[in-house]
Amino acid sequence: MADYIERNYEIIEGWVELNLIQYLQRRNPSVPGIVDKLYPPKERNLEKVKKYWKMLVSIKPICEIYGENSLNEKNISIDHFVPWSFVAHDELWNLTPTTRSINSSKSNSLPDWNRYFPLLCKMEYLSYELMWEYPEVHKAFDKCAKEHLNNPGIRHKLYQRGLSETEFSGRLEEVMLPVYQSAKSMGFSSWSLRT
Repeated sequence: MADYIERNYEIIEGWVELNLIQYLQRRNPSVPGIVDKLYPPKERNLEKVKKYWKMLVSIKPICEIYGENSLNEKNISIDHFVPWSFVAHDELWNLTPTTRSINSSKSNSLPDWNRYFPLLCKMEYLSYELMWEYPEVHKAFDKCAKEHLNNPGIRHKLYQRGLSETEFSGRLEEVMLPVYQSAKSMGFSSWSLRT
């Protein structure tokens, strides 16, 4: 028996870890991404998203949503609207450009929904419009989407051609509000930028 365990240790260890993760996920259904929290990725790379937003800033003046500071190619930082420590993913619909100092100030807090979500909708809709207007932006979006838009249903819901700003905002709210509320119920604190 000891010989069997020694020869198959990695398989047994993997089986135990998988069952532990499944157990934790069943007991904590409102906590997404438990596996990524237990075993965080060694490297998280938001460079394609940053490059995408730099392209948008070069086409049209853009202000970030928290302090309404103008963004440029040098001061862009990518923020997870609902903190990564809760969602454990880098999905495009939850990422917004801001400055490094604001991103650092916000840290793992939830932005005040009533104050910032309408601004997030406007920012994301601007991105959506530019994506459909400029072929080079659409190419950059597709590159980002390969890594940062992993649910085909959400991609179709949010990024199909021809949505009005009201339709887009309503659909974004359908995707984000349950995640936001779940994070809030798990104790993530509310945040507003102090100016």
